[in-house]
Amino acid sequence: MGNRLFVSNLSWNVDDDGLHDAFEKYGEVVNCRVITDRETERSRGFGFVTFATDEEAEAAIEMDGTSIDGRDVRVDWAHDKPRRGGGDRDHQSGGGHNHQDDDRGGGNHW
Repeated sequence: MGNRLFVSNLSWNVDDDGLHDAFEKYGEVVNCRVITDRETERSRGFGFVTFATDEEAEAAIEMDGTSIDGRDVRVDWAHDKPRRGGGDRDHQSGGGHNHQDDDRGGGNHW
């Protein structure tokens, strides 16, 4: 499963240290980050906690639904973010229309 958790519904007051403090009772927290807005630097209300082991992370899942700084947080396994820019380059860049079976003759060919 992994050792990284996604934590959402965080209070705007929770910072990296506060998130770390809330989860450290479950094991060795090796990385803890509350995601902030680039322009305002305010919390976006979610973050990530990485544990040293999968077992510690699995134990920390029980934080789901508990209160941190007055808000009931959601805790789940973090999933890798899909890479941007993959797929057909013509469609990504808005480039030329490259459908070999497009007859432009009207009618549906779906």
